Amino acid sequence: MMSGEIVTDHDILTPEQIRSNPMYNEVLYPFGLRWFAGVGFWAGSAAWALAIQRTGREGPFEAQDKRLLARLAPRLTETATLSTAIGRIALTSMTDVLSRVRQPALVINRQGMVLSANAAADAGFDEEIRIRDRQLVVRDKKAATELDQLIDMIRSTPDIAALPAAPIVIRRTAKPPVVVRVLPVGGAARSVFLGARAMLVLSNLAPRPAPEPGLISQAFGLTSAESRLVSLLAGGRSLEEAAQTLRIARETARNQLKSAFSKTGTHRQAELISLVSQLA
Repeated sequence: MMSGEIVTDHDILTPEQIRSNPMYNEVLYPFGLRWFAGVGFWAGSAAWALAIQRTGREGPFEAQDKRLLARLAPRLTETATLSTAIGRIALTSMTDVLSRVRQPALVINRQGMVLSANAAADAGFDEEIRIRDRQLVVRDKKAATELDQLIDMIRSTPDIAALPAAPIVIRRTAKPPVVVRVLPVGGAARSVFLGARAMLVLSNLAPRPAPEPGLISQAFGLTSAESRLVSLLAGGRSLEEAAQTLRIARETARNQLKSAFSKTGTHRQAELISLVSQLA
């Protein structure tokens, strides 16, 4: 159907087909409905149709009715396109805010299709977790089954209902596991024409960057040299590698690390890294 086109029962079905069609006999007739007209319109680049039902007493849609209904199409297109645009802006705003704090996130519709993914998510995708044909695909078979179950639940749950979904753990071969948490989508982002239903937040998809040395120094009172060392350690360098990068002796690096332990109240390198990584 093109925008502005009106289609009725008699345009697509013969009287014999109407009498034998299960849609009429099992769905419409029990509720007293018999005739319909569809008004074609657009929501952005997607084609839609507004179906209007009539009872048997009201009779079928005639030529004059179709001319009147055709006037609705431009207004429907304007409203639906505006609703879609506002919904996409709302979606982008939601995911972009998370991207600014380096939190990967994507939004899916009722069919599980990905509507939006932020830059943090795009940067973390690999062969084990990626988007293919607008769907989130994972290599972990158990997680893939749980994602399919999530989509089935979304399809069968009313839009205004909460999604009681437990976090999904996606295990990877040579990288830490990713935890997927499901958050509801509300407001303009849940426009019927856009179909956004849930936001998936993916924790640990990509390594978090090490905090800046200046921030570490300000937070814990470390010297500039100590902060540079701790920043490198938090970024995944070993003590030896950090010493080489900073062009200092290994013993000097050890003394700076001991001083950092004392100032932060930590006792092990892993404990120190865990503490300062919270600043990132």
